Amino acid sequence: MSGGFGANGTVAYKAGLASRSMQKVDVLVVGAGLAGLRTARLLAQQDLDVLVVDRRRVLAAGIRTTGIFVRRTLDDFDLPEHLLGPGVRDVLLYPPSRRAPVRLTSDRDEYRVAEMAAVYEHERRAAESAGARVLLGVRYVGASRGLVRLEGAEAVRARFVVGADGARSRVARDLGLDVNRRFLVGAELVHPVAQGTAAPAFHCVLDPRVAPGYLGWVIDDGRHAHVGVAGYPEAMRAGVRHLLDAFAADAPGRAAPIGPVERRGGPIPVGGVLRRLACPAGLLVGDAAGAVSPLTAGGLDPCLRLSELAAAVTVAYLRTGDQRVLRRYDGEALRRRFRGRLALRRAFAGIRSPLAAEAAVQVLRSRAGRAVAARILFGDGSFPAVDAHPVDAGR
Repeated sequence: MSGGFGANGTVAYKAGLASRSMQKVDVLVVGAGLAGLRTARLLAQQDLDVLVVDRRRVLAAGIRTTGIFVRRTLDDFDLPEHLLGPGVRDVLLYPPSRRAPVRLTSDRDEYRVAEMAAVYEHERRAAESAGARVLLGVRYVGASRGLVRLEGAEAVRARFVVGADGARSRVARDLGLDVNRRFLVGAELVHPVAQGTAAPAFHCVLDPRVAPGYLGWVIDDGRHAHVGVAGYPEAMRAGVRHLLDAFAADAPGRAAPIGPVERRGGPIPVGGVLRRLACPAGLLVGDAAGAVSPLTAGGLDPCLRLSELAAAVTVAYLRTGDQRVLRRYDGEALRRRFRGRLALRRAFAGIRSPLAAEAAVQVLRSRAGRAVAARILFGDGSFPAVDAHPVDAGR
């Protein structure tokens, strides 16, 4: 009888209590960005027990996206109208000389810039209303065999883990899934502007001296101005902050701030959707999955589309236990649909001199060039193109 009350017995007893009291969830979502919160919301709406953790204490901290939503996203998803700025129809493409830009004008609102901190809070409330729990100030430490270690909260047992933890995902490594290896690094200044001083417009500068392999941009929707640069980190020898400040000093379309200036920045995966996105222990969404257009570096539309597919596959898998369901979340199949974008990304990366950039913009002045640019900037397609309702998955 004394065996249960000796030193070893006490340890075993306490361990048994801890095991019995450990929180168990159906799905743990790591990361409370747009992809993580949207996936959590969709899962909770299907009566799954969902917990979201994020190391940030407030969702307004560490925003890394410009917040540009394209028309096809606005048409297909329930984004809060009051959090979106005025529509933008004009895009101006500049060579390094900044002279004689190519202007493209749509007959529809093609872009709207969102207040992303407020969008995250909206998504958080929607996820919680659906039944998900969201814990901020909790850092994911690691996962093994369903046990997820956290810093700032007790460990949990999760049937499935969703990695929505950004371009350099720790969850991807722990689950043995693919990781992003090709990045741009971006930086941006955001500030309010006086309303009515200029028509909303999106200014894009192709200049490898400030944005090697990508471009500099100014998007002014009449409420806020976003001024940014991005490029391959190994080519940004002067440093992204220095290049941003130099670009912002004379960027076309810039407007003087009338309020505080916010800085944003971070890595942007541009290698395309990763091939191995899912395993029986979990899957990846958003930047963690490489769900960013390799050509335009836009990530908001693909993150929402892939989140819908991820939620549908997760629900089907947890309800059936059939691992064949996970084949529906196949990065290789998604990659096959955007080979053209990857080819254009390689071509874009090859523009290394101002003379080459001037020539590239000159090509866009032609009728064919303008048609290609308009198709990229104003197109109706989505990236990645996914079927968000795999009702027959696993059959």
